[in-house]
Amino acid sequence: MTADHRDAARCERALASLRGLSVGDALGSQFFVPAHYPALKRRELPPSPWQWTDDTEMACSVLAELTIHGRIDQDTLVRSFADHHDFDRGYGPAVNRLLRLIREGGDWRELSSALFNGQGSWGNGAAMRIAPLGAWYADDPEQATHQAEISAYVTHQHREAVVGAMAVAAAAALVADPSRAVGPEELLDGVLALIPRSAVQAGLRRARDMLDYADSGTVAAVLGCGRRTSAHDTVPFTLWAAARHLGDYEKAFWATAQAGGDVDTTCAIVGGIVASDPAGAPPRAWLDGTEALPAWAPVGVG
Repeated sequence: MTADHRDAARCERALASLRGLSVGDALGSQFFVPAHYPALKRRELPPSPWQWTDDTEMACSVLAELTIHGRIDQDTLVRSFADHHDFDRGYGPAVNRLLRLIREGGDWRELSSALFNGQGSWGNGAAMRIAPLGAWYADDPEQATHQAEISAYVTHQHREAVVGAMAVAAAAALVADPSRAVGPEELLDGVLALIPRSAVQAGLRRARDMLDYADSGTVAAVLGCGRRTSAHDTVPFTLWAAARHLGDYEKAFWATAQAGGDVDTTCAIVGGIVASDPAGAPPRAWLDGTEALPAWAPVGVG
């Protein structure tokens, strides 16, 4: 196999993950609307089209970076984030300000490290955008975690946010690998082996112990589901939901959405992981109901 063939396969896997991420993001965001709560309880789709949020916008920059450079370059990635930043896509206030200051000439290294009194952000933003990168590196999950770590630092420098991104990338890489079939236990065990000790890792160990639970609400009550928008309050639950519903995008989405919390982000993460395997692609009607991806996204997306 030539390098070109490898890159084509990587791009195909990453595009599939991005589509799953965007559908989860866009459809999940509909359930912040109180009028749609009854539809969520009945597992019924709200009227389309569904508009995606910052999760998808930033994921498009990640994939664009990979298709251009084959790896993450922090300076060009953060420039893409800043140049394509749409204030109306639901960014958090800290990232809104960060990206505005970068557009105005600020140094991302200083700005990102100064967030939250110098601790850096421990939010779930680095994790929400990273599944396509994991799918890209399906043949090398260790490299997936390394590149995810690099990508996280441009906006999120707290250890938990970085490890959260690493965990999601590792999960997507393991699911996307065509040479192996992973079950729920193998997936979480594989991720645990690839990430450092942290609150995210501790949460994943609890998630591993809860794989025999069927009710996502009960699991979310223990693990969290993004209500605090932190990585360690988001990533363990999303990996539990993905592991429980491998190969079934619809079931994965509804189980995630019905748990509540930061629904667009949790559904984006789960959707990006599950769709990394062709068997977990979203239904065609769901793809059709989702807003088209931006014109600047990598060629072939949409």
